[in-house]
Amino acid sequence: MPEYRSPGVYIEEVATGAVPIQGVGTSTAGFLGLTERGPTTPELVTSFAEFRRTYGAAAEWTYGEGDDAVEESSFLVYAIDGFFKNGGGRCYVARIVARDATAASTTLDEAVTVTAIGEGLWGNDVTVDVGTGTLSTDLFSLTFHYGEYEETYGDLSSDPTDGNYYEKVVNGSSTLVELSRAGEGTPAVASGVALEGGAAGAETVGLDDFQGRDTPGDRTGLAAFEEIDDIQIVCAPDEVNTTDYAGLTGELRTHCENMGDRFAVLQGERSVDIDGLRPPVDSDYAAYYVPWIRVIDPETNAPVLVPPGGHVAGIYARSDTERGVHKAPANEIVRGAQELQLNITKEEQEGLNPVGVNVIRSFPGRGIRVWGARTTSSDALWKYLNVRRLFLYVEESIEEGTQWAVFEPNDQRLWARVRQSVSNFLTSVWRDGALMGTTPEEAFYVTCDRTTMTQDDIDNGRLIVEVGIAPVKPAEFVIFRITQTAGGSE
Repeated sequence: MPEYRSPGVYIEEVATGAVPIQGVGTSTAGFLGLTERGPTTPELVTSFAEFRRTYGAAAEWTYGEGDDAVEESSFLVYAIDGFFKNGGGRCYVARIVARDATAASTTLDEAVTVTAIGEGLWGNDVTVDVGTGTLSTDLFSLTFHYGEYEETYGDLSSDPTDGNYYEKVVNGSSTLVELSRAGEGTPAVASGVALEGGAAGAETVGLDDFQGRDTPGDRTGLAAFEEIDDIQIVCAPDEVNTTDYAGLTGELRTHCENMGDRFAVLQGERSVDIDGLRPPVDSDYAAYYVPWIRVIDPETNAPVLVPPGGHVAGIYARSDTERGVHKAPANEIVRGAQELQLNITKEEQEGLNPVGVNVIRSFPGRGIRVWGARTTSSDALWKYLNVRRLFLYVEESIEEGTQWAVFEPNDQRLWARVRQSVSNFLTSVWRDGALMGTTPEEAFYVTCDRTTMTQDDIDNGRLIVEVGIAPVKPAEFVIFRITQTAGGSE
């Protein structure tokens, strides 16, 4: 209660009733893989064009030099292209590099240090032109070249208090370099100053690089994804490279299970053998897809065979947006797919579907479609991926939407407000068609009272809410029983 010291009329605002719970997003993906260039800390991209500006588009390059040179390749560029083509709108990209890779740099007249954004040999191909300013002789311009790509920043100041100070203008805007102050003064006019010292590392990328650095402020790979609460779908299209990245599939599964708020899209190897095929992991936080698909390379316009994970992740996002997370992302067209690596028949799928292998099939007149909606779990309660993803959505929404209750007085008034908040949210979920039942009472229940908490719980600061929901299941097998009658209405 506030303390009143003089007579008068006082107005107080008192919070009562339910606090609305806002549903969280479900369609933001996190991709891990190798790129031509770019930052190693995850960045949000919202289009394939933005991905190309930041990370380049090349899928093959060389690690090491001379006799030790190794050609490395990645399917990430095709996954990102497929994600956006199939309806994805937002994804984080974690560029993977060898841990001993270094970034190229140069210092202009002991005044400005220019460092490539991200490690690798690519930075050695960046050059800098220094020009004069147009508004004052105290100002200067910088132009950065990388192949045919060019960035120009004019009328830069070396005064940190100026609005056009070079660090303020360039850093965060350039997709090639970052600037830092090396000393006083303005760099002299120069042309074609090359960055140097960039290296891809002595060894090729391995599993530990996908696991990432877990250094505060400098996390990479899956360790960096742990900091991004916005991610709900995880995919590493290069997991199929089992020679260099053995164990990556298991790491994706473990990451999603430990985080408890995201789902992994896994894919089979190129030389997959349908006979006896099983998912590589047993988890209700992952789904497994075969076969590979043939797409058009966005760089060369040539057909190329790629794993389907990125395209499937885009279908998740599209289905979530158009129908909701409760709708199984299946019986959906795979946009951008020209043909399949192999055509799996209905009879062959009969041996794959029950064990959690989701098949992509081609249907005459209906195109190439995802024709499976199962997790890789052996637990029948969690065999449908839309059920697991619905629970992730509900759990995350309730968790984020009830943070206001922490440290509130743990009494009947708080219990009633929490019950009402959760009930209102689940009612909206039911109205969207995500829950079974013709009434809210049939679709869910929320209990928060003396039956869910003992006095010991209350004394130790625990507020316990029990929630039950009845999720809708997909009509996986549509059966018509047709009989022959003699005619008439009887």
